[in-house]
Amino acid sequence: QFATVRIVIVLALIGVLAALASAGVFMLRKSDDGSGGERRDARMARALAVRVALSVALFVFILVAWKMGWIAPRGIPY
Repeated sequence: QFATVRIVIVLALIGVLAALASAGVFMLRKSDDGSGGERRDARMARALAVRVALSVALFVFILVAWKMGWIAPRGIPY
């Protein structure tokens, strides 16, 4: 079970980073369609909303996994 939880956590973190990177690309890209950048701004806002949603979902998943006993805190070894 721990390996599955680890894979889910790593995939969620990669998704968070991908959403953040895509928002950065939308922010830096110039608008050539003449719409004044509204479409670009909407895409950037959507990418940031996806990043926030993935982060919250990951946090909730970690709490549920801890409560179910799938993962356990190990502490800092001396």
